[in-house]
Amino acid sequence: MLNARCSPRERVSSGPVNVHHLELFFYVAKNGGISSAVRKMPYGIQQPAVSGQILQLEEFLGQKLFQRRPFALTAAGERLYRFIQPFFENLETISEELRGLGGKKLRLAASTALLRDYGPRLLDRLRVEVPDLKLILREADQTMAESFLLAQEVDLAITESYTKAASGIRTETLAELPLVLLATEECNTSRWLDLIENQTLISTSPASALYRVFQDGLRRRGLEWEIGIELSTLEMVHTYAAAGYGIGLSILAPNAGPLTGLKTFVLKDHPRLKIAAFWQEPLPALPALFLEQLRREAHQLQR
Repeated sequence: MLNARCSPRERVSSGPVNVHHLELFFYVAKNGGISSAVRKMPYGIQQPAVSGQILQLEEFLGQKLFQRRPFALTAAGERLYRFIQPFFENLETISEELRGLGGKKLRLAASTALLRDYGPRLLDRLRVEVPDLKLILREADQTMAESFLLAQEVDLAITESYTKAASGIRTETLAELPLVLLATEECNTSRWLDLIENQTLISTSPASALYRVFQDGLRRRGLEWEIGIELSTLEMVHTYAAAGYGIGLSILAPNAGPLTGLKTFVLKDHPRLKIAAFWQEPLPALPALFLEQLRREAHQLQR
């Protein structure tokens, strides 16, 4: 009888799978590679150690789990990742709940302007009901917010809304804000349409919901006006418009006072910018409480 010899990939291993190896694979799959996973793991471990233990897992399973360069999960890797993802994604949450901490943490993503202008006041109200409140706050537009939600890195997101939310994400419009154009106080016209002629448009990114809504309104009139100066925040848009670099595109925020050095043109016949909440079910108790506060605040401001 011939003695058959098996290669490492063909060897059948016995005994239980090493759960730590599964955890390492989870981080590698989630972060798109070993080096990226090492940087984002919640504990220190060297890249060679991760590589070695992943190889042990592949040998145990008799399957290659991913291609190294460029990184891509194999069919077996995809199947394993889908199976273990819910467990490792929710491990920290259930741990905190069992230790009595889960009900005291709010993981929130929001636009920069909302976090800066409204966040402290709204969160102060929440801290009255939850004195030992713990916060994780992330700046995000709609695309980033949905990514955070799908990765279960935040529980609730409040940001500008333009496109339909991804599958599995619920959304609710909280407010609709008028768009405005900003010129220097020396501007002698009373019609915003006059600003388009030979003027530089100052705006946030072409991918921003604000700019896209503005362009929707222009197209309805058969007009075109592209960005001449692109900036990262509305605060910077206001600064450069006041300095006379061009016409700034912004929003009319509720209860906001006049902007120093600027003349405001409200685009009353334009589409409005939607501010929406995004979340996945089931929404934990604390984010649900904060969302209810936001609903009341939005209702009062809209009045």
